[in-house]
Amino acid sequence: MIASASDSTPSLWQPPVMLIGDLLTRTVRDHGNRPGVDFLGRTWTWAAIGDLVTRAARGLQDLGLKKGDRLALCLPNTPHYIALYYAAARIGVVLVNCNPLYTPRELRHLLNDSGAVAIAVPDIAEFHDKVLEVAPDSALRAVVICPMAGILPWPQALGWRLFKRRDHARIPPKGTGTLTHIDFGGLTRNRAAPDPVELAPGDLAVLQYTGGTTGVPKAAMLTHRNLTANALQQHRHIGIELPAPQRTMAVLPFFHVFALTAVLDFSVLIGAELVLLPRFEMKAMCAAMRRKPPTMFFGVPTLFIAMNALADAELPDMSRVIACISGGAPLPFDVRTTFEQRTGVRICEGYGLTEASPVIACNPVFGEARANSCGVAFPGTILEIRDREYPERVLPQGERGEVCARGPQVMAGYWNKPADTAATFIDGALRTGDVGYFDEDGYLYLVDRIKDLILCGGYNVYPRVIEEAAYLHPAIEEAIAIGIPDPYRGQSPKLFVKLHEGAAITPAELRAFLAENLSKIELPKEIEIRASLPRTMIGKLSKKELVAEELARSAVPNTP
Repeated sequence: MIASASDSTPSLWQPPVMLIGDLLTRTVRDHGNRPGVDFLGRTWTWAAIGDLVTRAARGLQDLGLKKGDRLALCLPNTPHYIALYYAAARIGVVLVNCNPLYTPRELRHLLNDSGAVAIAVPDIAEFHDKVLEVAPDSALRAVVICPMAGILPWPQALGWRLFKRRDHARIPPKGTGTLTHIDFGGLTRNRAAPDPVELAPGDLAVLQYTGGTTGVPKAAMLTHRNLTANALQQHRHIGIELPAPQRTMAVLPFFHVFALTAVLDFSVLIGAELVLLPRFEMKAMCAAMRRKPPTMFFGVPTLFIAMNALADAELPDMSRVIACISGGAPLPFDVRTTFEQRTGVRICEGYGLTEASPVIACNPVFGEARANSCGVAFPGTILEIRDREYPERVLPQGERGEVCARGPQVMAGYWNKPADTAATFIDGALRTGDVGYFDEDGYLYLVDRIKDLILCGGYNVYPRVIEEAAYLHPAIEEAIAIGIPDPYRGQSPKLFVKLHEGAAITPAELRAFLAENLSKIELPKEIEIRASLPRTMIGKLSKKELVAEELARSAVPNTP
């Protein structure tokens, strides 16, 4: 849908108003006997998950947590994560998502900024040691230890206890130190009902930190309404009632907002079985897909690239998959077409951002998916294209400008950052920082990030255009284009590429190929072939390291 800021659309569909806990309560009521969670072969029904959530909610209250307190989850995809997420939501405790692979510096920032008073971690020394290191600098007063042996099938649990002792967290003796340690079993021992807490859909539910690829991470304040709305919008977007039973391959980490909403909340909403993988490992994922064939599959472009690299005999059977949903980063057209040709399953590319819980647009699941488009506006969402220099002006169809969004999934603002909040809204619409345009049918095309724009002698060059041209060459597996300092033009494009295994091409050959697909102003001044390209914590290609390298390289040393 294309709309201007002045448009009034009372008929625009809006998702029902719900609390996060309502998603699970309805599924336990309607599908309690169905398989709910599979973790490496061990299963729980939805009724069992509901009971675990109730006891975890009681345990968090016994630990002293009350409405508005912040609980950090530093967990991979496990039943512990699901139980604590819905338990916190039930009693009004605000969740702070933390990547278990954060460095101590990154973890310290999130804990200090959020003011988290408790944190949950696996009983793995690598993660627990970081918590002990940063705890003295934070407001933490309690650590919930989540034992891996307690959720593994018994053979793996026995192996963890007997043969992985060096990996076990060393829990301080009771009564020592300032931190209270309690294991998940102890937390959930009390079977009494949690104290009732008055909740409203506008209450804060999650502090979701942005990736920090352009600066210090800041927390988007996502409410119960934001998160449930996005799951309900996804259901509406699919357009049909999915036949039961459904099964979701949950390989994307729940601590990332795409998986939190599109995978976890959505699967709970429709009562789909969640097949959890604690981390992405190709052989383990393929084995899980053979054991429990999914009907829904969510991925990021790098995951589909990795699957495209598999031999035919290694590709898992995806015949039951209704569609694959790709998000988190732009999906190269050749990656999509190769995957679809090899698997027979279509990929629907979507688009979102942390500040919108996250999805604001997606290609139709049962309609036309247009090449290089991230689709149409999500149900109940109004998208606008605004002039970059005069953002109060909404541009007509076909013109390029900043994508802005309105909808029930848009965040309440940034945590403790009123100036940043004010700067990211215009006339009540969320400024995405992305440049795009609509075609005549309302399909959205992203050109690039505003901050990634390369200014070459007064001309705007969009890195994505260069990257898409590079992906047209069969030797190129991954590509990143950035701007580098140019004494004459201000900036010039530089292209970094990774080649497919066994492929060979020289920078000169690639440049000659690109000259057939790019204008002279877009043609990279330099091309560098690397064995690997940098990534963010969740696996997206990252430019900030390359930008920093080039800035350091071009810096003039101080003279004595």
